[in-house]
Amino acid sequence: MSWKRRAREGAYHHGNLKEALVQAARELIKEKGPAGFTFADAARSAGVSPAAPYRHFRDREALLADVAREGFGRFEAMLSTGWNGGKPDALTAFHNVGRAYLAFARAEPAYYAAMFESGLPPDANPDLRAAGDRAFGVLRVAADQLAALLPAGKRPPGLMMSLHIWSMAHGIASLFGRGDAGRRSLPMTADELLESAMLVYLQGLGFQQKA
Repeated sequence: MSWKRRAREGAYHHGNLKEALVQAARELIKEKGPAGFTFADAARSAGVSPAAPYRHFRDREALLADVAREGFGRFEAMLSTGWNGGKPDALTAFHNVGRAYLAFARAEPAYYAAMFESGLPPDANPDLRAAGDRAFGVLRVAADQLAALLPAGKRPPGLMMSLHIWSMAHGIASLFGRGDAGRRSLPMTADELLESAMLVYLQGLGFQQKA
């Protein structure tokens, strides 16, 4: 029995079964993808009986939802750090939010896959939906504050702007910025691609970039 498995069994016996299962699921997702393992596989990887996970999770989907919920919490924290309350200025902070999006995809591929590639409906459970909404809320606040810098008659709706940037960042992260074997090659860094795309988008809205 490996040291890792013994450690998980120790965690289980000390009442940390739920955390051990989430960690096991994360490792399985990283290795096999969100569809590549069963509920029994997660139990086996955590070093517990096949029946033990039912103490905390209804089924495999509920376990995946908890991994995704935890991921959205970390995602929100990284986006919030990037935004930094709009400092040093809203335009710079907005670019930093985009960089944070890519940094999360690189650093947390298992969470990223559980959140966006597991096939879970966003409304799988209220906690998952709330966590996702809070993460998107960081981008919405950033878009609202940036749009407010434009003349009143030329401001795009904050929701529309945040959805545009989300789609752009997510597409680049999923194709070129992820931290697993799914990343495609690119003749530049993913960060450079996102920054250039955001520059074109923001210039089209009327924002003047700093020299």
